[in-house]
Amino acid sequence: MSPALLLLALALYLAAVIAVGWRIARRHAGSADFFRGGRKSPWWAVAVAMVSTSISGITFVSVPGMVAASQWAYLQMALGFVAGYAVIAYVLLPLYYRMDLSSLYSYLEGRFGSWSHHAGAGFFLLSKVLICGVRMYLTAIVLQLVVFGPLGIPFWANVAATMLCVWLYTFRGGVRSLVWTDMLQTLALIATVVICTVVIGRTMGLDFGGMCGSIRDSGMSRIWFLDDWRDTRYFWKQFLAGMFTTVAMTGMDQDMMQKNLSCRTLRESQRNMMCYGAAFIPVNLLFLALGVLLYRFAAQAGVDFARPDDLFPAVACGTDAAGTPWMPPVVSLLFVLGLAASAFSSSGSALTALTTTFTLDFLHADRRRDEAGLLRTRRRVHALAAVVLGFVVLGFGAIRNGSVIDAIYTVAGYTYGPLLGLFFFGILTRRRVRDRWVPFICLLAPVLCYVLSTHSEAWLGGYRIGFELLLINAALTWLGLWLSGLGLPPGPDGHARD
Repeated sequence: MSPALLLLALALYLAAVIAVGWRIARRHAGSADFFRGGRKSPWWAVAVAMVSTSISGITFVSVPGMVAASQWAYLQMALGFVAGYAVIAYVLLPLYYRMDLSSLYSYLEGRFGSWSHHAGAGFFLLSKVLICGVRMYLTAIVLQLVVFGPLGIPFWANVAATMLCVWLYTFRGGVRSLVWTDMLQTLALIATVVICTVVIGRTMGLDFGGMCGSIRDSGMSRIWFLDDWRDTRYFWKQFLAGMFTTVAMTGMDQDMMQKNLSCRTLRESQRNMMCYGAAFIPVNLLFLALGVLLYRFAAQAGVDFARPDDLFPAVACGTDAAGTPWMPPVVSLLFVLGLAASAFSSSGSALTALTTTFTLDFLHADRRRDEAGLLRTRRRVHALAAVVLGFVVLGFGAIRNGSVIDAIYTVAGYTYGPLLGLFFFGILTRRRVRDRWVPFICLLAPVLCYVLSTHSEAWLGGYRIGFELLLINAALTWLGLWLSGLGLPPGPDGHARD
């Protein structure tokens, strides 16, 4: 399909998403609706919506591309994700609902103090800006390759248009709009992957049984890695990293939890979380199966691609030496729309969460202003956050290297580790801390992790630190908090501080 037609289809799709978001927000545009959806979102709608929020363009492009190097080891991590969702549902959600939180990080103020509150919110802002920037960069660079570049549209214009669309469909309704628009985008995303898998299989002359046999015989579908504990794919490394990554990147992430806190009751929110977690394995299995078929087709047809992340776009939208498309036009169309659905869902949710955190945790606008003043402040912050994200996306252009999904988990390990340490120290102990020390502890732990990670093979007999970096970071944060409380008497209610 020509780039002009792809651009037209993309514009129509985004116009439809924006229209739905505005329609939903027409009668519900207050701050309570923006921050928590008025606590009226049906749990099943939230569960479906969270799938596209967590998938993003990263899963859509990087997970199929990673099967050659990691095979299906990612499913070991996905099993850990499910265990992590259970921890969130039955440990964290009861706490959040009991405290009636709009921002998760206000918990830290009550438990430790204002310095801890701002440290937690600051690390979330840093994490979300960097991770969302990586995700949006991947989407923007792929769209530049297959749509905007051939039409002579510069990359900066691509990024500006993308962020404008994200801003437009979230600035009025916030979470209330996101629940319903993201639910629709999840359905579109899954339908896209299923149809692409079927069409690619038929192009290779395979029926369903033939596709299963091709995947089984490919040598790229090994799931379990239990033989070498030093391998980054070792089962317990992947499982525990997946579990604690989920607890940190979902349970302590304003972005992901904002939709959950919009459910009517705690029980509905827990039901939503467990259903969402159970759906994660088959959804990722579908992406991994698609990846094997893409590699088999690329080897069979002689498709050239430079990086693993380029595999799906090269097959879906590329042509052979004679200029003949590898795939029928419907695949390139679905690829562009599926990528847009995943990217806009995650970025819209991130933009709303960034707005909430900065407005409530740093400006404290809910305490200092009436509803009209809070609305003005929130909209200014929302626009500023969109601009900042746009510049971050542009900044990632010079540092892309390898699979983007590895970059995501590396960033998460450094930035979510202090959050994981802070929350679990507060929840599982009654110890006091020296509140003013907390920001320095949260900064020192990632620095020590970086030193350990870069020297681990020399210091630890060839052991390479992988996704378990998050756990080490959280443990160092916990240790620092414990040391900061030496000499202080224990708090009777777990909320005392210096």
